[in-house]
Amino acid sequence: MHVSVNSHRLCSRREGFQPRSVLPPLTTSCWPQCAGEESWVDSRTIYVGHREPPPGAEAYIPQRYPDNRIVSSKYTFWNFIPKNLFEQFRRIANFYFLIIFLVQLIIDTPTSPVTSGLPLFFVITVTAVKQGYEDWLRHKADNAMNQCAVHFIQHSKLVGDIVMVKEDETFPCDLVFLSSSRGDGTCHVTTASLDGESSHKTHYAVQDTKGFRTEEDVDSLHATIECEQPQPDLYKFVGRINVYNDLNDPVVRPLGSENLLLRGATLKNTEKIFGVAIYTGMETKMALNYQSKSQKRSAVEKSMNVFLVVYLCILISKALINTVLKYLWQSKPFQDEPWYNQKTESERQRNLFLRAFTDFLAFMVLFNYIIPVSMYVTVEMQKFLGSYFITWDEDMFDEETGEGPLVNTSDLNEELGQVEYIFTDKTGTLTENNMQFKECCVEGHVYVPHVICNGQVLPDASGIDMIDSSPGVSGREREELFFRALCLCHTIQVKDEEEVDGPRKALDSGKSCVYISSSPDELALVEGIQRLGFTYLRLKDNHMEILNRDNDIERFELLEILSFDSVRRRMSVIVKSAAGEIYLFCKGADSSIFPRVIEGKVDQIRSRVERNAVEGLRTLCVAFKRLVREEYEAICKLLQAAKVALRDREKKLAEAYEQIERDLILLGATAVEDRLQEKAADTIEALQKAGIKVWVLTGDKMETAAATCYACRLFRRSTQLLELTTKRIEEQSLHDVLFELSKTVLHHSGSLTRDNISGLSADMQDYGLIIDGAALSLIMKPREDGSSSNYRELFLEVCRSCSAVLCCRMAPLQKAQIVKLIKLSKERPITLAIGDGANDVSMILEAHVGIGVIGKEGRQAARNSDYAIPKFKHLKKMLLVHGHFYYIRISELVQYFFYKGAFPCPEPRFCGDSGPEERHSNVCFIFPQFLYQFFCGFSQQTLYDTAYLTLYNISFTSLPILLYSLMEQHVGIDTLKRDPSLYRDIAKNALLRWRVFIYWTSLGVFDALVFFFGTYFMFENTTVTSKGQIVTASTHMIFGNWTFGTLVFTVMVFTVTLKLALDTHYWTWINHFVIWGSLLFYIVFSLLWGGVIWYGFDKRYLTITPPGPCSAPPEGLKVRSVSFTPMCKASYQAWAPGGEGLCSSAPMPILNYQRMYYVFMQMLSSGPAWLAIVLLITASLLPDVLKKVLCRQLWPSATERVQCRPSLRS
Repeated sequence: MHVSVNSHRLCSRREGFQPRSVLPPLTTSCWPQCAGEESWVDSRTIYVGHREPPPGAEAYIPQRYPDNRIVSSKYTFWNFIPKNLFEQFRRIANFYFLIIFLVQLIIDTPTSPVTSGLPLFFVITVTAVKQGYEDWLRHKADNAMNQCAVHFIQHSKLVGDIVMVKEDETFPCDLVFLSSSRGDGTCHVTTASLDGESSHKTHYAVQDTKGFRTEEDVDSLHATIECEQPQPDLYKFVGRINVYNDLNDPVVRPLGSENLLLRGATLKNTEKIFGVAIYTGMETKMALNYQSKSQKRSAVEKSMNVFLVVYLCILISKALINTVLKYLWQSKPFQDEPWYNQKTESERQRNLFLRAFTDFLAFMVLFNYIIPVSMYVTVEMQKFLGSYFITWDEDMFDEETGEGPLVNTSDLNEELGQVEYIFTDKTGTLTENNMQFKECCVEGHVYVPHVICNGQVLPDASGIDMIDSSPGVSGREREELFFRALCLCHTIQVKDEEEVDGPRKALDSGKSCVYISSSPDELALVEGIQRLGFTYLRLKDNHMEILNRDNDIERFELLEILSFDSVRRRMSVIVKSAAGEIYLFCKGADSSIFPRVIEGKVDQIRSRVERNAVEGLRTLCVAFKRLVREEYEAICKLLQAAKVALRDREKKLAEAYEQIERDLILLGATAVEDRLQEKAADTIEALQKAGIKVWVLTGDKMETAAATCYACRLFRRSTQLLELTTKRIEEQSLHDVLFELSKTVLHHSGSLTRDNISGLSADMQDYGLIIDGAALSLIMKPREDGSSSNYRELFLEVCRSCSAVLCCRMAPLQKAQIVKLIKLSKERPITLAIGDGANDVSMILEAHVGIGVIGKEGRQAARNSDYAIPKFKHLKKMLLVHGHFYYIRISELVQYFFYKGAFPCPEPRFCGDSGPEERHSNVCFIFPQFLYQFFCGFSQQTLYDTAYLTLYNISFTSLPILLYSLMEQHVGIDTLKRDPSLYRDIAKNALLRWRVFIYWTSLGVFDALVFFFGTYFMFENTTVTSKGQIVTASTHMIFGNWTFGTLVFTVMVFTVTLKLALDTHYWTWINHFVIWGSLLFYIVFSLLWGGVIWYGFDKRYLTITPPGPCSAPPEGLKVRSVSFTPMCKASYQAWAPGGEGLCSSAPMPILNYQRMYYVFMQMLSSGPAWLAIVLLITASLLPDVLKKVLCRQLWPSATERVQCRPSLRS
């Protein structure tokens, strides 16, 4: 859909905003000049209610926008087939098989196009059905969303229309919030469908329109909105509204994310709101966030692709060798044009190189099944079906929250068994994010209220405990000012009802009210201060009301809110008391408050903060300053200039906040406890025993984070902590500190391997590293010569020698930098990141595997992750059990496919009856087929029947390996949880290394040799009867080309199936049914395929076997087709003169493709055939069995030692 938008130029002018030269300047009532020197930026102008601006204000330029339909689907009814085919053939494997299929159609190849086309068609069809079904579900969801009713005040072009939304309704598009039924011009919304956060968020109406209560009032609004073009960030919006009250200059108000109501969010606890549509349909932020995350590929998939390249090289080599040998063989006299394959004159004139190239392509087609197309389908099915074992796991269901694990992608299941580094957040991940107010320190005096947890007083709580001596008269004022600051400096909302949707906290006071907040810290602080005598009541008419110790209500006018952000790590409010005094209250982390303080008992409070941090408590400092009228007006102008900027608004606001929040007076500090999650310590200990290194990345201060690390046993009492912090770098240079740390750890642990470092052996020094965000910035910062590799390598060298690393004071992007630094190090380890908040999304997306914890900070982390779990403790089973099983199963699946693909070949081409002029190139394939080439003069004679090889990977051998890859348990679940060290046996892609790959391939080649030459030597001596039949000399069993190939194929099917049975440790009735059922199906199919046919007499052709391989056919006969046996016996079908057959009484199938008639039944009627099948299967399986027995006895792995103890299996 075409969308036409205005691109305006915003320039800095004292008279205001000047879009292009055709528009006259705008002026503002409280904005003397534009903020900063703005350059050309893209924006759009929206006319509210589609009213033209007043004459002389600006030009009215109508614009076209998309309608309000949401389209999350990829396909339509008309483009599904071509678009889906295009996307599927972008995959290299599918494209490869398509080329092979086209080659079979274009040139005369030894196999029918059906042999490649049918499996390819099956793969494409299954994938298309799956994707089509998923897209149908998206169409269904889109239709349900697009058919919702919307109440328009005016309706013409959607964008610019004024919309009314009622309580519990979903916003139909992105709206600028104009007014609500609440007197303070606010509304509450939930954004669970956008970012998963169920907490209530407060949004604010435009100051000049919040008084509109009726549709008539809103309909009279005359305004324009200038805002940025649509972009996907849910938490960012930059714009401004020009309100034309009369013919005077318009009033300009800034618009931010707090004024924007997003499509998909739901209105809560507000009767109704009015808003103007600014983004509709596919331009809404919800639609722009439909784009999928970047594709992650597992180590197994990468190994599989490398192995495919190897097999492709083998395929090309085989085709090239056979082409060369064919022309060498034909260079001998009488072998270029044998009697059964005379060339036409045009063929003799054909260019030699063109003939050679055609033969090369024919051999490529003949051997193309060395790369099994069905493997991709089986792997996809295994991953998709296997992912349900996580969601079905009852042990990973959390009854407290009613949440279970989620699988957002099944492509990385096996990667859970390869993790080497875990990067975890602290708050909400290792801890519960369930805050309890512990104490506060005011002017050096410590106050401990009742212990508060979830709004209730615990039984062992005591009254207010004045630990230090009571403050004097002068300190009493600071004390009450501190309590007022905590009652005012927050974003908590209060609803005067007992029932309210979403997270809430009820007060214990006589007044019935409910706190609504998205921050557990703020709830804990407000509740804790309530126990100390100050209660926050409500925000009404832009005035905050609190109840003091004397039960008097104090009212403060809320002038400005300086919102919290993770960079500043603080927030502030500017309020005016009833007496007219203006205060700025600021609370935040100690590192962001202390540098801005010029007065107060800093040393005493700092000491208390450090003491609480060591105990693992979360601390905040509180400061204030009084503002005179002139200072406040200057602040108002500074903030207004930054807020109305359309370019770099965040940067300008940060600079303004930096100027405002200075010269503060320190009041005190608070301490809140965030308890450790259940079994977090046991989980970390098990992960370390599994050989996994655990890093904690947090924004908390070093002391608090270190205390948590000790509590969860990441650090032990014997751990020697190494610090790489800003404080130490200030004393020494970064270069000296890194070299000193490197020297320390390498002196004691330079020879340690990964296993004994992670194993935490008692006889070696255990090191732990602590680094802060500022030090990391210096390490990552490029040096003057443009290189930072030396510092990074030294840092990585120190980290490798440490059992655990703590990164504190980390910004969200620094977390991602740490993950990327380790991920791209020379060892290329597999990384996993786990967190529960929006600040963890960057590292979750960066890591190989991202896991979100469904926590109290919302579900943004879970929404952007690959997997989601309710609690950190569930990570233990996810990795040590599910990850272990997933990797074992998929590795066996891949190796098994390459093993059984080392010797099967594609089925022969139909010997169709197409007239006397047709001739057929008889060809052969892969190892038995490749060996067969040397017995048929490289004539491309096929060995197996079409039906066998078409069904080989689809029916005969696919179900057993698929079930094995879903259900196999080589070790019991309880054993894996009890012995985490078993995880090390599969580390670093141990089952898909080159040594293992070569073993499986060699085993396949050996088995192919046994199949072919075992059959060949057992039935070497044959004679020709008077009827032209080839029989064995000893048993007189009719033995021909198809009997030989069927015997080899039968041994092959039984061998690969029985090998899988020998490798199976976990037997159920389903295993027995599928394995033995597959073999039974093969036998029944072969009997039906060769026995149930329609008989008749086709007198047009006959079958004769001449006395010798060089005997010519009878005079007057034209050869129809020829077949070879491995003993160089030739039989041919000839056209009889006049259509009369020489042996007209011989019964022949009407369908001349039925060359398998009676072959299987006649083969099984022979005792030597049964003996050959048993002996060849035994000989094929014996080497693998011997190898396993010897390895278990002489060099057993940890897993094999456990398998030998049945008592430990579950």
